[in-house]
Parts: sequence; structure tokens; C-alpha cells
Amino acid sequence: MKDGSASFGTHAIPQLLIKQAVPASIGILVMSLNILIDTIFVGQWIGANAIAAINVVLPVSFFIAALGMAIGLGGGSIISRSLGKNDFAKATKTFGNQIVLTFSLTISFVLFGLLFVESIIPAFGGKGALYEPAKIYYTIVLYGVPILGYCMMGNNVIRAVGKPKNAMYAMMLPSISNLILDYVLIYVFDFGMHGAAWATTLSYGVCALYILYFFNSNSSELHLNIGDFKLDSKITKEIGALGSVTLARQGVVSLSVLLVNNLLFGLGGESAVAVYAIISRLLMFSLFPVLGITQGFIPIAGFNYGAKNKKRVEQVIRTAILYATGFATLVFLMINVFSNSIGGIFTSEPLVLEKAPAAIRWVFAATPIVGIQLIGAAYYQAIGKALPALLLTLTRQGLFFIPLLYIFPSFMGINGVWLAFPIAELLATIVTGSFLVYELRKYLNS
Repeated sequence: MKDGSASFGTHAIPQLLIKQAVPASIGILVMSLNILIDTIFVGQWIGANAIAAINVVLPVSFFIAALGMAIGLGGGSIISRSLGKNDFAKATKTFGNQIVLTFSLTISFVLFGLLFVESIIPAFGGKGALYEPAKIYYTIVLYGVPILGYCMMGNNVIRAVGKPKNAMYAMMLPSISNLILDYVLIYVFDFGMHGAAWATTLSYGVCALYILYFFNSNSSELHLNIGDFKLDSKITKEIGALGSVTLARQGVVSLSVLLVNNLLFGLGGESAVAVYAIISRLLMFSLFPVLGITQGFIPIAGFNYGAKNKKRVEQVIRTAILYATGFATLVFLMINVFSNSIGGIFTSEPLVLEKAPAAIRWVFAATPIVGIQLIGAAYYQAIGKALPALLLTLTRQGLFFIPLLYIFPSFMGINGVWLAFPIAELLATIVTGSFLVYELRKYLNS
């Protein structure tokens, strides 16, 4: 076995988690900065309505792309556990099946998305002045979504074989490409929304080329044969079961964004949707260390679970939660200190600047506890227990957040929308933490 995956079972857990989490965090940071700067470019060079229009579209394209991420995480869990058992045949077979599933499913959904474009955009809040820019962005970005799906899938597999730096490069290269293309297509050539959309789509291609290069190099432990692309029903079912966790998460996120956008449009118009767009970018950007720790945690936990090393499994859970909570608390403090200044980075629209600070503080109020929820759900996914992973993933959005969106605004108006975020976070953390404690005690005593 090459040192990449073997290190999961031998190196010190804190050192190993940092080694995995730092590149993952940097990759997420660069990708998030890309989205953040992209939003700034669009806001300053096109206008606040353009920011809102992109936010309307993102749930649709992200949901389809999430198919790739779901297949990547589901298959990555199988690969990590297979490598822990020295079963390379199953690992490579899983990867081949992942590629076939990713392109088959994403292309099918893209065709559906293009066919019903006239209905989908208004349903997601693309109404009034937002419709035309949203339609332009949606149509162009959707062309590249299968490539994005392949990138999401491939990135998680790279991480599963113990190559976090290469996974980081796979995230950084398209982000840097997108920023360069943004400047050229929006600022230099003044292509407006067309330029923003093509910059995003072309950057996906850069990512795909790098991932293709990696898996054809000596750095990869997985070298595919033609037979690996033949779908295996047992493997595809396991990928589907574990991947459904990620897909369900993105599905309810997309649904909640749909609801929030429509609620905000009704309560506060385009400016309220623009405030939410800014908050969405902050959520992607600010939690990068916590998300990096979660991504680094999954292959380590999966490998040691496959190798039946209980003490290391327990240690990586405790260490990951400790690190995630520490970073999340730091994020919370920084957001509160700079909440009054954040809106001005994205736009000069007075109404947006007035509404943004209070909304930002409410949405981020429960940030210090988010790590418990993320690590708890990720643990079940890492060890191959799809059903509890799915239920815990759906808890925050489905069980708490969406119902609260119907309750709080009835009494508090637009402030009720913002309050729903931290309350849902708190309730979901209590549930996830309880499940995790129960599962860990049962595992250690078995």
C-alpha cells in the first residue's frame, strides 16, 4: 500500500487531521474567495440585481452539481474503507462506477433544467427585474454543470486516497481561472451577465483537466481498467445510499433557498434578496476551516473504521470536534466585529447596506456550535451508515429550518426569516450531538 492512504492508520491523529484539513481548508477558502470576489465583481460592475439574480440560480446548478459531490462522498467512503482493508480491486471498481454515474445523472438533469427553464427561474425567486439576468446566467452555467459534477466527484476521491494537497490544487486552479476570466469578460470586454456566466463555466473545465491529469499520473493509487466502468449493482447501491445523504442535504438547501428568496422578495423586494445573497456568500466563505476539518475527518474515520481501530476512530471524532468548535467560535467573533462593514464590500446600494448588518448578526448567531453538527453527520457517512447520516443531514433544514420559515415571519416579518437560521442550528446540534454520543458508546463497547 502506498503511503498516501496507509498514513491514516499510523500517523498521530492531531497531526494527520491537520495534514488533511489544512489543504482542504485552503481549497475551500480559495473556492469561497472566488465566489466572494465574483460576487463583488458582479455587484460593482453590473449591479445589485445581478447579485440577486445569481443567488436565484445557484441552488439549481448546485443541486445538479451536488450529484457529483454525492457520488464522490458516497464512493469516497467505500474507497477509504476498502483501502483500510487492502481491497484495491473494490476501490478501483468503485471509482470507475462513480465516473459513469456522475456523467449519466448530471447530463440527464441538465437536459431537464434547460427544457423547463421558463418555469424553474420564477419558482426560485427570479421574478420582476431579476428574471432576465437570472435566465442568462442559468442557461450558460448549466452547460458546464456535468463538468462541475465530475470535479466534485473527483476531488472527494483524491481526498479518499490520502492526497489532500492535490485535492486542494483541484479546487484552487478553477477558482483562480474564474477570477481572471471575470476580469477579462466582465470588466475588459463588458459582457455583463454573459461574461460572469462564461467565466464560471470555463473555469469548471480547468478543474476537470487537472483531475484527469492526476488520475493518469503516478500520484494516484487508483488506475482504472475498462472493466471498472461496468456498473456493479452492489457498489452502485452503496454509493447511492451514502451519496443520498449529500444529495438530500443539497436538495433541502435548494428548497430552503427557494423559500427564503420568495419570502424575502415578498417581505422586502429585490434589496432583501440581495442581502440574503451576501449572507450566502459569507456562509460559504467564513466557515472554510470548519468545512475543511469535516472533509479531512471523513477519510481518516472511514479508513480506521475499516481497519477496526476503535481508539483511533474515537480520537479523530474528539479532535475534529475540538478543532471545528474553536475555529467556528473565532468566525463568530470576527463576523460580529465587522458586521457593519461587510455589506459595503459587495454593493453601494443604500437599502442593502441598511438591512445587511442586523441580518448578518442573526444568521451567524449559532456559529460556534456548527462543528458538532457537521462532524456528527459526517461520522455516520464515513462509516457507511447511510440512514442515520441521511436523517441527521435532513434535521437542520427539513425538520427545523423550513417549518420555522413558515412560523417566525408571521409574527416578526423579515426578522423572523433571519431568526430561523440560529434557532434551527441550535436544535439540530442538540439532536446530532445526542445521536453521536449514543453511537460512539455503542461502537466502543461492541
